[in-house]
Amino acid sequence: MVTATGSTIIICLAACAVLVVCEYRGWKLGKVLLKILASTAFLALALQLGATASAYGQLILVGLGLGWVGDVLLLSQKSRLFLLGLASFLLAHMAYAIAFASLPIASTALALAFAVMSCLGIAVIAWLWSYLKAFYRVAVVAYVTVIVAMCALAIAVSAASGAWQLAAGAVMFAISDIAVARNRFVAAGARNKLWGLPLYYVAQIILASSVAGVHANAS
Repeated sequence: MVTATGSTIIICLAACAVLVVCEYRGWKLGKVLLKILASTAFLALALQLGATASAYGQLILVGLGLGWVGDVLLLSQKSRLFLLGLASFLLAHMAYAIAFASLPIASTALALAFAVMSCLGIAVIAWLWSYLKAFYRVAVVAYVTVIVAMCALAIAVSAASGAWQLAAGAVMFAISDIAVARNRFVAAGARNKLWGLPLYYVAQIILASSVAGVHANAS
């Protein structure tokens, strides 16, 4: 028997799968409806799992909500709305980072993860640099900096707990952002959505699901 949370996860993943098809077919209405459905599902999942019952869960819920807003804004191709979407996702990463920082952290793993993620972040910035206009250069550097911190904290938390789902979710979210950046600045096309969208939605499901363990410990 499928549970309520299981049904929500299935809805999210199914909507993501159909969304990818809509991207390839260029079905604008389908893209709008399916993206909103999939993003609403990961919000609903966090609520079903008791996100409001802990400070950690509330921060994760804020991050998911900001992601929902960013998803809606990125449905538009207008530069102003894209920047607003970028700001929304930047705040989402910050909310996640603060949430992770509230959990037990392995300090050595944090230092190592920050060093590795910083190198990867610099590589991404170097790759994008020639494609970016002046303002976007500032925005992207700020964005990547926050992502580096968020991923490093998630890895450190996972190292402390021995459960690596959180690190996987954070890193998958970061990789999905590369698909968004490539689509916007380097080479637009549905192929970016083929791998970017599944990574993004699986990441949000993992992050939303993480509130259950914290809620259980708090209870």
